[in-house]
Amino acid sequence: MSDIERVGVVGCGQMGAGIAEVCARAGLSVRVAETTGEALELGRTRLVNSLDRAAERGKLTEEERDAALARLSFTTDLGEFADRDLVVEAVVESEQVKTEIFRVLDHVVTRQDAILATNTSSVPVVKLAVATSRPAQVLGIHFFNPPQVQRLVELIPALTTSEDTMLRAEALVVRTLGKHPIRAQDRSGFVVNALLIPYLLAAIRMFESGAAGREDIDSGMELGCAHPMGPLRLADLIGLDVVTAIADSMYEEYREVAHAAPPLLRRMVAAGHLGRKTGSGFYAYG
Repeated sequence: MSDIERVGVVGCGQMGAGIAEVCARAGLSVRVAETTGEALELGRTRLVNSLDRAAERGKLTEEERDAALARLSFTTDLGEFADRDLVVEAVVESEQVKTEIFRVLDHVVTRQDAILATNTSSVPVVKLAVATSRPAQVLGIHFFNPPQVQRLVELIPALTTSEDTMLRAEALVVRTLGKHPIRAQDRSGFVVNALLIPYLLAAIRMFESGAAGREDIDSGMELGCAHPMGPLRLADLIGLDVVTAIADSMYEEYREVAHAAPPLLRRMVAAGHLGRKTGSGFYAYG
């Protein structure tokens, strides 16, 4: 087993709640933080509902659901993360917001060898690492949506990350969480998004130009290439704001046209049509 037993998760949105659930179901003590009581209550409800659905579908017993809930605690005070062995940041894709969180965590987490991790899709891990006094213990642990289902986890060391930190994180991912880790360099997009985002943007450009309808684009990739979900549906699932943030980060780093967010995508984000989480994107959701 990993030496990590107490986990903190900063953020209880879709990804943060999923990460917290995965850790609690694996037997870890999990403390979840949000900025306000209202956001925290929404996150708690999201977690409880997800565990209830898993029990209803037979993915875990009622006893296992209750045990996972008992391992979860909630707070609006990051100071309550003092005893955590690992803290995973899973907030909005903003370098400024994430950097400030890492500065606070560095101050409040008292265990000397505690690991501070980010679930970022686009912010360079090294920029977060050097905001702390323990850059050797900072890395990216990138889960995929939804974390409860997706087996892949990208482990991303910054130039400053120690091999011991990587090995401890790898042990947690494999032995405790039962996930499949891959190592990626600290370059925008890492492995999966570096391949995925240009593909999604190409599909959006095709739709924007009128070359094909949205259903035809998605059906083409689902039925013609055996993809489980077409690119426009997948972009809606990821969140169009997240797709844009990753595209912008990749364009900033590589300056390749294939990474530039199409005008339609930017206008949809400006309109608040972010995909499934807002009820509308390339498709409408109930």
